[in-house]
Parts: sequence; structure tokens; C-alpha cells
Amino acid sequence: MELGPIFRALLRNKTGAILIALQCALTLAIVVNAVFIIQSRIDKMGRPTGMDDDNLISVMSIGFVDDFNGQTTVDTDLAALRALDGVVDATPINAIPQSGGGSSSGFRAVPEEQKQDTGASYYEVDSHALNTLGLKLIEGRNFRPEEQKYLPERTLDYPRAVIISQAMAKELFPNGGALGKTLYSGAKNAYEIVGIVERMQAPWINWRGFERTVMLPLVTTEKYMRYMIRTEPGRRDDLMPVIEQTLNKLNNGRIIRDVKAHSDVVKRAYQEDKAMAILLVSAIGLIVAVTALGIVGLATFSVNRRTRQIGTRRALGASQQDILRYFLTENWLITSVGVVAGIALSVGLNIWLVESYSLDKLDWRYLPFGALFIWALGLLAVFAPALKAARTPPAIATRTV
Repeated sequence: MELGPIFRALLRNKTGAILIALQCALTLAIVVNAVFIIQSRIDKMGRPTGMDDDNLISVMSIGFVDDFNGQTTVDTDLAALRALDGVVDATPINAIPQSGGGSSSGFRAVPEEQKQDTGASYYEVDSHALNTLGLKLIEGRNFRPEEQKYLPERTLDYPRAVIISQAMAKELFPNGGALGKTLYSGAKNAYEIVGIVERMQAPWINWRGFERTVMLPLVTTEKYMRYMIRTEPGRRDDLMPVIEQTLNKLNNGRIIRDVKAHSDVVKRAYQEDKAMAILLVSAIGLIVAVTALGIVGLATFSVNRRTRQIGTRRALGASQQDILRYFLTENWLITSVGVVAGIALSVGLNIWLVESYSLDKLDWRYLPFGALFIWALGLLAVFAPALKAARTPPAIATRTV
């Protein structure tokens, strides 16, 4: 391989080679980080919720009269909802998972208050929550009816049984055996873990404790109440107006609003992530196209400038394969410089993104794939100009010498 002549030729045209190398380095840094971010968004959007999303409906009830009776309203509403044809089950709930609004608290596995709490979202539900939401109980049992409490405002009669998510159990009891243990919160509250569900997510999709949740058998009797209703497959959309009409008829001292399919709630929660992924894919396509066109342009310019050199080599017996190999090797050397610089630039760009926007650290395995991509892009882009140079007829080459 004639590496010496190639180096000397590159030194005579440093500007073009440097521009291609810089373009390759910048493309590698942007593509690697963008693909990593896209994959992170896809993984995030693909997280299973643990619930029967397609058959769930959420609805809000807001009392506005002074003599509004929360407990009677909840009991009446739930009885009516569960009696509807096509409804599998219903539960009161203080917040809607993945909706962006809810409550959280700190919990710990030891009673000492000086120990650091582990944050978890908490849901106030009744014994129908597991069946309504479609949650999978992997250890323990469901809430018993006698464990359920009604919570009038400013009352501290909290229940003593809780069901937690598997992620919360692993966080507090990494060695296992969370079932039956005591969970502490604040100075006075202690709960027995009676059940563990496979998965239950928080209302905030970007929270690091997204999978850590605690459920209490607690029904608030305030004017603002939420219900989640599970329908039989394929009947959700038909039942949404029926549910709204039924609740409106039961009590004219409140309004019913936000009747939503839960799958729409989940879809809306990830709208920004989806838009970001689409934007980054477009940006990758654009920069790859610009880089490829840049390599083609500079390679074509280089070939045209060196017609005399090509002619001389052809006159001295160089074959078409020799000319083709020469330009491919030259381009590979230039893109290799760009790849080395691009790897360093990728790491630097990721450090800046992590510090500025709290993104995850770049997985190093993306770098070799990025390098292979840039090498392949460079070779494909230069192939046509190199082939044109290789096919230069000897007669034309001879006339230019």
C-alpha cells in the first residue's frame, strides 16, 4: 500500500483534508449523542406501566355545595360504577399515575428519624385498586375491608397496612424479605407491608423514583375526588359518556370533569419525549446528508485537480483497481483522523449535556458503532468520485501529461 505518497499528497492539500476530518468528527459527536438520547427516550416510553391501560378510565368529581357529603358520595358513586354493564371494577384514587400531578412522601425501613428517607409516590385507594388497575400482586395479599379508613380533612387516623411496589421493596430491603416488615414515615406513622405488586408507577415520568410507590387503604372524603374505572375489553369508549351521565345523575351538588381514557393520559405524558426523538432523527439525517455531500464535493474536487497525477500513474501501468484503492485509502485515513477527534468530542459533548441538562452518561458501546458508521459513510461518499478517477481513459490521461 502506497501510504507514503498518499501522506505527501494530503500534505499538499491540507485544507481539504482538515475540513473533511473536522466534518467527520462533528458528525460523529452529534450522531452518537443523538442516537444515545433517542434510545434513552425510546426505552423511557417503552416502560411497562403494570396497569391495564387500554381499558382504564379516570374521572374527577368536584363538589361545590356547602353540605357536600364526601363519604356518602364516594360510597354511592362506587356502587353505581361497579354495577354498570361493562365495568369490571372501580376504585377511588388520590392521583392518576403518569398524569404529572400527585403526592409523595419519605419512607424508611428503620424507626430512627435521623435515617434518610426514601422518596416514593403514594396512592390512597381501597381494596378494589389491584383489580381495577390490573396490578400484579407478586407477594402477600390485598387490603382487607376492615383495614380501609375514611379520611376526613385534618384527621390523622391513618391505616396501618400498605402495599408497595417491587422497586420500593428492593430500595428499602435490598436483601429481600420486605413482606411483613414495617415501613416508617415521619415521627409517628408505621405501616406493615402486607403486599408487593410487580410494578406501580408514580405520576411523574421524569422522576428517578418513578417505580417506587406505596399504596394505602385510605379514602379521602373531600370535595375533590378521583376515580379509576376498568372496563371490559373493547367497551371503554362506549362507557365514557355513560359513566359521566351516571355520576351526574347521582349528585347535582358536584360537577364531573376530566373523563379520560388512561391510554391517552400515558400518551400525552410522553409527548415531549416523542417530539424530541423525531427532532433528533431529523437532525441526524440532515447532518449525515451534509457530511456525505461535503465528502463527495471535496473528493470530486480532489480528483479533478489530480487528473495529471492519475494520468501519470495510468501511463506507468497502474490499473483501475490501483487508482480506486488509492482514493479509498486516502479517504479512510482522513476519516480515521476525524473518528479519533470525534470520539473525544463525543465524550466532551456528553459531559456538557450531563452537567447542563442532567442527561444520562453516554454508554461507551455507542462509540465503536459511531466510528464504524463514519468510516462506512466516508467510503460510500468517496466511492463514486474514486471510481470516476479510476475509469479515466488512458488516452485522455496521456493527453493531460
